[in-house]
Amino acid sequence: MGPTRGQILLNDIPITVRLFQEQCGYVPRRVNLVPGLTVRQSLDVGAQLTVGSKVPASVKKARVKQVMADLALNGVADREVSTLSINEQRRLAIGLELVRDPVLVILDEPTADLDPLNTYFVVSILANHAKKYNRIVLMSLSKPRSDIFPFLDRVTYLCLGELVYTGSTRHMLDYFRNVGFPCPEMENPLMYYLCLSTVDRRTRERFLESSSQIQSLVEKFRIEGARYRKIASGAISDATPPPPSDYKLPLTAYGQPSSVQVFAALYGRFMASSFNFNWRAIRDLGFRTLVLPAFFAFMLCFFHPLRDSQQSFFTRNGLILSAITATSFLSAAITAITYAPHRTRYYQESREGKYRGPLFVFTHALFSMPMSIFSVFAAASIIYGASELRPQWERWAPFCAILWCCYAFAEQQTVALMMVIRSSYTACVTSIYFLAIYITLASGGVKSLVVMPDWAYYASYGVMHRYAGAFLYQNEFENYASLDYAPSINGTSCGPNVEPGRCYFVSGSHFISQKYRTGRGTLHVDLQYWLNFGLSFGFIGAMYLVNVILHIIPLPASVKIKFRD
Repeated sequence: MGPTRGQILLNDIPITVRLFQEQCGYVPRRVNLVPGLTVRQSLDVGAQLTVGSKVPASVKKARVKQVMADLALNGVADREVSTLSINEQRRLAIGLELVRDPVLVILDEPTADLDPLNTYFVVSILANHAKKYNRIVLMSLSKPRSDIFPFLDRVTYLCLGELVYTGSTRHMLDYFRNVGFPCPEMENPLMYYLCLSTVDRRTRERFLESSSQIQSLVEKFRIEGARYRKIASGAISDATPPPPSDYKLPLTAYGQPSSVQVFAALYGRFMASSFNFNWRAIRDLGFRTLVLPAFFAFMLCFFHPLRDSQQSFFTRNGLILSAITATSFLSAAITAITYAPHRTRYYQESREGKYRGPLFVFTHALFSMPMSIFSVFAAASIIYGASELRPQWERWAPFCAILWCCYAFAEQQTVALMMVIRSSYTACVTSIYFLAIYITLASGGVKSLVVMPDWAYYASYGVMHRYAGAFLYQNEFENYASLDYAPSINGTSCGPNVEPGRCYFVSGSHFISQKYRTGRGTLHVDLQYWLNFGLSFGFIGAMYLVNVILHIIPLPASVKIKFRD
């Protein structure tokens, strides 16, 4: 095994992580694009995220146009990214890094999954970029084709971290011929010497033989390769380098974009991914704004109409429980679907130092809030008005607000889970599982808090749905005179006592007193109307802070590797 630590020099300057993030670019093998955006919008956002605030907007626009021309993307500039071919997506991923004009760009398998023609096309574009702008392009290739040989100025072969050869491509054949390994006449030299530098693991004998051969090549290059290194370092390419007066300063030299510019770029990307006129954006917008109202309209089939009598106690209980459950579960599902591509893109961009987690979390929360408020208030109004719950606007508004708390809490919880769970489906199911536990044990809609064991009762203090459920039931049942009447006794009230078979509850207040504790030393222990209202919003803020912290602290390598190539 060769050395795994050392110092990297770029123009005799040591490269630190920060310097690499500021002056260099990296294109991973996996293409992570944000669906809903067009090619032009993706590059515009890429320029806003990486090009410094001192660079005029006109220069950024010109740079985007130049990159699209260099990468032959003008013909698909207004197409949505998920409709692009693999070749076009690969070129767009490269363009997202080239738009910042890095001094050095590193590409991991840029020709993976491409056909021969497009492989040649991509490599020729990269070679032209290096010569045209006097930049360095470094790429790894596991299956190099012979037709890209003329585009490569230098080549390096590694085996287990040891150098088998590094130097000028045109001197590579001479070197291997001199050390006794000439390339056969009809063979692809790039692939032939790559196979020569690879351990053959098919059998034990082949493994030992190939390992011995590679060790011999490593030793020979260590002894005889110095001359080829000097040749390569003295003349990196056949092209004559441009004179200093023609050298164009890279855009990365003008500093980094401000936080305001990065925020505007992220917010604009969120907006474009939902408000563009294409199928993917319309789908996301529909999920965010229409799914919940449509489901609540469907729920009316089971709850409309409600009677103003004691016969509606359990129907009203079921309606409130269903509203809490549907809002929470659908929020988790919608978040898992719409947030996943932004999450994956965030992992790549934050690793490249373009922005940090708290800014991303804040931007997403700010973008999501108006649409979630619209969706929840529309859905809650449908179920509240059509089912004829308590007909007072001062009861309707808090009802909608608390359901939004349930939605926002489930959204933030799902975002937190998607930090460590790559599969959006698994994250959704996990979030729903937790929400089901919260609602079942703490909301009061399924199990009364009065009969809960003390340990479970006190544990419920840490669950938002305890306060949301208590508020909603108190909002609907407390002091609601219309619910005092029972048809079983000719529509009159039950009086002060319960009558088995006729009056199970004296009133709405009596009904909720069977669900929540009201007398342990303090009057209305659980049923504190405005305190429960405020605590429900407090849990949203607490869950948001949890997300911010999760996006700040370093995650284990086992988690981060899920989102890498």
